[in-house]
Amino acid sequence: MSEQQQPPRRVTLKDVARLAGVSHQTVSRAINDKGEIDPDTRRRVLDAARELNYRPSRFARGLVRPGATTLGLIVSDVVNPFFPELIAGVIEAAEAKGWQVLISSTQNHQSREPEVIRTLAAQVDVLIGYLSEPDATLAGATEGVPLVVLGRPVHEPAFGGVVVDAAAGVRAAVAHLVASGHRAIGMIDCPTAAGGVPDRRPAFLAAMAEHGLTVADDAIIGGSPTVEDGEARFTLLRAARPDITAVFTFNDLLALGAYRAARRLGVSVPGDCAIVGFDGLPIGELIDPPLTSVAIDKRRMGAVAVAEAARLLAGEPAGRVTLPVELVVRGSA
Repeated sequence: MSEQQQPPRRVTLKDVARLAGVSHQTVSRAINDKGEIDPDTRRRVLDAARELNYRPSRFARGLVRPGATTLGLIVSDVVNPFFPELIAGVIEAAEAKGWQVLISSTQNHQSREPEVIRTLAAQVDVLIGYLSEPDATLAGATEGVPLVVLGRPVHEPAFGGVVVDAAAGVRAAVAHLVASGHRAIGMIDCPTAAGGVPDRRPAFLAAMAEHGLTVADDAIIGGSPTVEDGEARFTLLRAARPDITAVFTFNDLLALGAYRAARRLGVSVPGDCAIVGFDGLPIGELIDPPLTSVAIDKRRMGAVAVAEAARLLAGEPAGRVTLPVELVVRGSA
């Protein structure tokens, strides 16, 4: 077949976006008559689509419910008990807006984040994610899809962000332990936490200094945010510093591991060593004694993230929201 006889190339969504001067996600929202788009922009997109005789493919139209705004949610590990409440908060807030939600996981592999983002970006209107990769890497993968990043500071102007006031939570935990008479306080930190969450060592050191207390290097030990590492790190900490009477952990999973180690070592909680976690997981109420923890309202975090996503879809400037935390005192400290 000669070049003149070849069938014309199918007009794509990106062709329309190029002619209209918008992102391909904006074209998708305009063609599907979704509400979060300026009327003048929608008119320009539709004019471009008519000029090019654009017809959406049946496959593309089948990816999502016609006319619905679709949100993509990315978490690092759906098995981690931190995330179910967050996911529930996102779904509840999204459904209240008539949105649908697609959920994906990086399975604790940071290197998979760009791939997962690109896959979801082809199917959704906006993204929310616990993500570790640098902002520039994330921006390159979103292909113009609005993104709200959870759990860590963001510097990309186009990204929305939702974090918790972790430093205030650490201060509250240390103040409670000091008020309970503890002076030798150790910490199990997590410098490589999923989701790019910063380690809490600086906040811990600052809080101890506020009470006139110093912390030796061997009183802080790092690990991964798992029950298994909590058990291993508490064992090492007790061996190195048997004088420590209280331990603050980066998250509740590490605290649960510390419980397991304490029981195995014959260490009474809180008699011999008090333990304070961070996250406020429901499972902390089921152990004996119940875990004292800095609680994050994970459902609220999900709802606030959806609200920030709606702002981005409406063309408003990206926001940065910091959520408060609460120290819930129970039997472990």
